[in-house]
Amino acid sequence: MRRSEERILTTHTGSLPRPAELIPPLLERERGAAVDPERFEALVRQAVQECVRQQLANGIDIVSDGEMSKPSYVAYAKDRLTGFGGEGTIGLAADLADFPEYTATLRRHGLATAGVPRPACNGPVRYCGEAELARDLQNFQAALASAGAVEGFLTAAAPGVIAVFLPNQYYPSHEAYIWALAEAMKTEYQTIAAAGIPLQIDCPDLALSKNLQFPDLSLEEFRRVVAIHVEALNWALEGIPPENLRMHVCWGNYEGPHHKDVPLGAIVDLVLQARPRFLSIEAANPRHEHEWTVWQEVPLPEEKVLIPGVIDSTTNFVEHPELVCQRILRFARLVGRERVIAGTDCGFSTGAAGGPVVPSVTWAKLRALREGADRASALLW
Repeated sequence: MRRSEERILTTHTGSLPRPAELIPPLLERERGAAVDPERFEALVRQAVQECVRQQLANGIDIVSDGEMSKPSYVAYAKDRLTGFGGEGTIGLAADLADFPEYTATLRRHGLATAGVPRPACNGPVRYCGEAELARDLQNFQAALASAGAVEGFLTAAAPGVIAVFLPNQYYPSHEAYIWALAEAMKTEYQTIAAAGIPLQIDCPDLALSKNLQFPDLSLEEFRRVVAIHVEALNWALEGIPPENLRMHVCWGNYEGPHHKDVPLGAIVDLVLQARPRFLSIEAANPRHEHEWTVWQEVPLPEEKVLIPGVIDSTTNFVEHPELVCQRILRFARLVGRERVIAGTDCGFSTGAAGGPVVPSVTWAKLRALREGADRASALLW
């Protein structure tokens, strides 16, 4: 992957709005209903082509396939792994539990995920998604070539985030489950890398899971969990050049109090031990924007590059380009302009049905990202 050698490059976190005609068959497949496979594959191919074209048209330098083929950035894993025939639930995030009035509002709008049945691991985990992965690779490579894109990336779920949203009912411990997922998902990671496409590992678990999965653990206990997740991930990424890897860390892509989020400073040393050279991390939302100062205290290793979120992904405010510029300058003046790529806090449609930001506003936000990066570039070069 490139650095910002001549100007501030732009990218995002991976997921983007699916076309209206693709959403129904995606959701039907997720429910286990039969869909016409040829029509579905044609819709996905077309969606990837258009998604790449739109990203370039809106000023994104490093593009993705928008996760067009996936029901969500993490739920897709159950379709590429054996062992997910169980049914479980996840609990309510600790921050939401403190505000039942707000939680009730989310439930009325169908936005609360706590208690909703979801697949659970009830057998040995093995990788079985080679055919679907091959189609993703072919679709993306064709779209990159057709649009004349210089650089792109594909996303894959980390073992830790799979464990957050697909509960374990089979392995004797959380650690055993993480290592089983790492061994299985290693096939996906290595295959994407072997195809010559930069790989982004989605690791919300390194921050989000304190609030959602492990609210009762002390900070030191949670740090031990994070260390296990990073160790297993590094093993699964063994042999892939760090310069072809990026990692996304966040506290959950939802509008909420977030007052119980673990501070970045409490886990940053462990995050930096992960193999990926490029670190995509939330830095624009009101709970975490102040944490740019962490990099005043924790030197960014020379080989690492930051992809700070300078656009929020949970509101329909379109950031002013001058604000985007100011956010970029903070990081560039701390770690050097070449080691900053402007990004977004998280994905805009982490589930196929869409997120809180409507598609037209999503593209307007990405244009603001480009305009802000251009303003910052004019000042830095």
